[in-house]
Amino acid sequence: MWKNSSERYGSVSILLHWLMLVLIVAVYAAIDLRELYPKGSDPREALKTWHFMLGLLVFWLVWLRLLMRVIAPVPRIVPPQKGWEAFFATAMHLALYLLMIGMPLVGWLILSASGKPIPFFGSELSPLIGPNKDLAAQLKELHEEVGNIGYFLIALHAAAALFHHYIKRDNTLRMMLPMRSEKSK
Repeated sequence: MWKNSSERYGSVSILLHWLMLVLIVAVYAAIDLRELYPKGSDPREALKTWHFMLGLLVFWLVWLRLLMRVIAPVPRIVPPQKGWEAFFATAMHLALYLLMIGMPLVGWLILSASGKPIPFFGSELSPLIGPNKDLAAQLKELHEEVGNIGYFLIALHAAAALFHHYIKRDNTLRMMLPMRSEKSK
């Protein structure tokens, strides 16, 4: 089924969830792997360009995810969560959405303030602000700090899914898996 039900996420939500994970891993990999190459080298510059473009793709796709979250029902967790668990789950999702919106937006602002082109898969996006080297440096520092926090948030999200699956034994993870066997129904 392509849309969410009260029991399970639909194929569109599942696809977007896992696609976003792959894109975010690729964004982090591109910026971390660039360190393997000397400054100014073609591979380093290509990895930086991929970092920018994939980050912006995350920015555009997160709005589709948010739309799906608004228009489609969120499946029930069985057995139901306690109040504090629901609070932390909501806080975690909010933090991840802020990361998926804020990081690419700050990256776009960094390139804009640096006076650099904003590449996006064969086209160039308009700068959001005019050149300002001091602001670019401040935004870059913020981007790097929040990027480090992002590693923690992603790891915590994955750990929570595994906790729900193996310790609590609820349906949280199974609802988001692409295929469900008869045994897990």
